[in-house]
Amino acid sequence: MSAPQSAARRTVLKGAAALAGAAGAGVTLAACSTETAGGSGTPATPTAPVELGAAADVPVGGAKLYRERKLIVSCPAEGRYTAFSAQCTHAGCVLDKIVEGEGNCPCHGSRFDVATGKVLRGPASAPLPAVPVRAENGKLIAG
Repeated sequence: MSAPQSAARRTVLKGAAALAGAAGAGVTLAACSTETAGGSGTPATPTAPVELGAAADVPVGGAKLYRERKLIVSCPAEGRYTAFSAQCTHAGCVLDKIVEGEGNCPCHGSRFDVATGKVLRGPASAPLPAVPVRAENGKLIAG
């Protein structure tokens, strides 16, 4: 191969490698997107009151994840409720489950105390935002 052809071939190969790297970066960034984790671009906390269902669905001393509403509600004592956004403060992914009092972020492994919203394990560093919640006629209303 002549020197000009060899240089042109290297340029094409470098360009292809750069494109492949950019495509890989796009996949990596998409993994942190709220779109891929159930975030669907809606706010982390309700902007208007939202009925969640029966207050009795949240056990005393426990919590319930309302994933579609991006909320966690806990009941520290009979008739008392606290609520937090279920959207991770690290990359916006919606928590997927509660295990032994900890809300789990499926994207990067952050864990949150469902009774306080406090970060138990990073990479998240900010607690889950509190959301007003009340029981009214046996139903939970958040926001």
